[in-house]
Amino acid sequence: MLPIIESVQSLAIRCPNWVGDIVMATPVFQCLKENLPDTRLIACVRPYATGILADNPYIDAIVHCDDKSLQGVQSVRRSLREHNVDAGLLLTNTTHSFLTFKLAGISTVIGYKRNWRKPFLSAGPLPPTRNGKITPEPMQDYYLRLCEHLQLRMSEQPRCRLYIAAEVQERGNQRLRSYGITDTDLVVGINPGASFGSSKCWPADSFAALCDKLQRQHDCKILLLVGPGEEEIADRIVSQSQATIINTAADKLDLAELKPVIRRCDLLITNDTGPRHYAVAFEVPNIVLMGPTNPIYTARNLQSTVVLRKELPCSPCHKKTCPYEHHACMTELTPEAVATQANRLLAASHPAKLKSEQ
Repeated sequence: MLPIIESVQSLAIRCPNWVGDIVMATPVFQCLKENLPDTRLIACVRPYATGILADNPYIDAIVHCDDKSLQGVQSVRRSLREHNVDAGLLLTNTTHSFLTFKLAGISTVIGYKRNWRKPFLSAGPLPPTRNGKITPEPMQDYYLRLCEHLQLRMSEQPRCRLYIAAEVQERGNQRLRSYGITDTDLVVGINPGASFGSSKCWPADSFAALCDKLQRQHDCKILLLVGPGEEEIADRIVSQSQATIINTAADKLDLAELKPVIRRCDLLITNDTGPRHYAVAFEVPNIVLMGPTNPIYTARNLQSTVVLRKELPCSPCHKKTCPYEHHACMTELTPEAVATQANRLLAASHPAKLKSEQ
């Protein structure tokens, strides 16, 4: 263990901003706590995302990090000073997040040496590069490389994990009962949105056709998981489908309540977005419909995951909207292909719940 970290009493960890990245960063907290059991770990995270990390036994406190304004930076500064933070670890890459910690009075700040903050960090590795460009790697590995740089003991098989308090679990159970879902039902979760942009979204009519196929074949309960701003696509799926779909849009499930709901699913079919990582954390079989993003970034803990994607000359582009307007990376994924993979996963994981097509 490097001397810079071994005497730290209170360590602030600046979490990523996206849901999936936060989940993929959870092994960092476990690694830190196992190596520094007497150090208080303070997670700094956007307010909307606190439910993701709530109840994590490796985190001692969660601080809202809404530092997009001067007032927000001052709020973060007050909160971190209340916790007597004496060092900070940046899982983010921005100079902005570095400045937030420095303005909070944290003298020791550790993170990747990149961007304008590079010469001012107290410690940290350079990102892996090839031919002068940063090399894509699984984000879980990328975050854990910081722990490796600090010479901390690492788990042989790290994996992301989420935790649920009894009160949140009961709230989720009540929600599921209100949907008419029982313990014996076969439940397929459908996650059709993506806050990143429309390029990640499988078409609504494809989701609708898939729901028809799965419910006709297995008489399953179909749970449509709808995030903020995704109501329109949910409405299109319901209106175009003959299946009986449980549309959760009106309930506005928060990121804490989403945990027990996804854990109850027997299968999750999802765009490449945050809830897919919930499924991974809870070892729920899942199918990821991947278009414009590079699969390398999420290529860890995929034992229960099937990633469906088309190899196209224009993919991965990482654009929020399709620059060619054909959206072929998603439209060429057919409901029939997805249903085939769904049946395979269900047959392997829940054979007793399957019902043959009439």
